[in-house]
Amino acid sequence: MRELNAKGQSGFSGTAEVLEFLAKLPTPQEILAIRPSEALQAQINQLLEKNCTTGLTIAEEKTWQQYQYLEHLVRLAKTEAYLRLKTSFF
Repeated sequence: MRELNAKGQSGFSGTAEVLEFLAKLPTPQEILAIRPSEALQAQINQLLEKNCTTGLTIAEEKTWQQYQYLEHLVRLAKTEAYLRLKTSFF
């Protein structure tokens, strides 16, 4: 719940967005179509670039870990959505 209430705080943007989407119980097709928003993708790109050049601070590393966990959740949701679609065709 803290993440959902912390939309404007550093490290939480994007996370709440994805969790709110999944909480709406989207269709398998909608889940498979989910992509990061431009803002979230920009944050990820910044962290990736900084990690390659100067390295991440402890706070940035924590944010990166949150994004990795979020990606894991989305991959799980996409896997389940794919399986549901696959079994519905048979």
